[in-house]
Amino acid sequence: MARILYGIHGTGHGHAMRGLTLARKLTEHEFLFVANDDALKVLEPEFPVFRLPNLGTVFKNYKVDFLATIGRAVPLLVQRERYLKQLETVIRDFSPDVCMTDLEYFVPRAAERAGLPCLTLDHQHIITCCKHQIPANLLWDSFVQGLTPRYLFRPTEANLLISFYAPPLLPQYHARIAPPLLRDTVTALSPSDEGHILVYQSNSTHVALIDFLRKSTRRTCYVFGYNQTEGHVDNVYFQPKSEEGFLKLLASCSYVVQGGSHTLMSEALYLGKPILSLPLGAMVEQRYNAFYLEKLGYGQAAEMDSLTSSLLQNFEANLPRYRAAIAQGTFLGNTLVCDLVNRFALTGRLDLGQ
Repeated sequence: MARILYGIHGTGHGHAMRGLTLARKLTEHEFLFVANDDALKVLEPEFPVFRLPNLGTVFKNYKVDFLATIGRAVPLLVQRERYLKQLETVIRDFSPDVCMTDLEYFVPRAAERAGLPCLTLDHQHIITCCKHQIPANLLWDSFVQGLTPRYLFRPTEANLLISFYAPPLLPQYHARIAPPLLRDTVTALSPSDEGHILVYQSNSTHVALIDFLRKSTRRTCYVFGYNQTEGHVDNVYFQPKSEEGFLKLLASCSYVVQGGSHTLMSEALYLGKPILSLPLGAMVEQRYNAFYLEKLGYGQAAEMDSLTSSLLQNFEANLPRYRAAIAQGTFLGNTLVCDLVNRFALTGRLDLGQ
């Protein structure tokens, strides 16, 4: 048995769900999470959490609000020593054998000071630790926004990248790629096709998407994450927040329309669902996900401000091709990821296996 101090990025639910899934499976180890914001609702019902502010992203009108994001980050960085001192006390009291981080700022630095092994387990460092052949329109944003996972959330001495795509790894990083880590409620689903579309908007909403769906298809569209949670407009039905309801409609849909979230993409692909991805323009990781989704033939990438009826008609015409490509992919890495984390917890080292 090992004690694991696990820092979790608090914005959204994807990071926290990954940590929760892992802790549920590795019951022989003792976990103490470090988190805040959205992650608390996911983690606190089942595991102890030390609440600590974390750098996060602020969204507005389907874009990153850079001023608000910077305004949130500066006070935390100014008080960095205060928060690191708090973690030093946590480390003394909890006595972890190893630390882990899912895009969390303070835990890796506290681990370094304490001389503890620290494992990065996330998707964002696929940008940092791999070599990519990306289109020209991604180069500048990739460089600028890549500074965040490269320096602010820098890679640790061991990096386990969870991803449905696997670009070549850069040799200077001690890293390994594994297929997605999926929650049991997803792997227990039996996929079917009842003809509807599942639509998910996270972080921010955009009215253009609703108009696009109304004008472009006669299929019933079930929309989650919107600022309206009941009623309908023509064929667009707004849904209240419900994990059970969401997963039921995900399992039975024809395809998914979403932003660029890697977590939902992985779940949809595991269930054999093609994806129309509308990534947030200022979120380079989402744009990478959409780029590889299209490159691998699993769906199509588009921009929110260029939606047309012909785009959706073309997408639907290609559904058989997308489904055939998805059928050839590997989207479940639970056994491998748990085995690698278990070995890291016991030895403090990541088995590269490559």
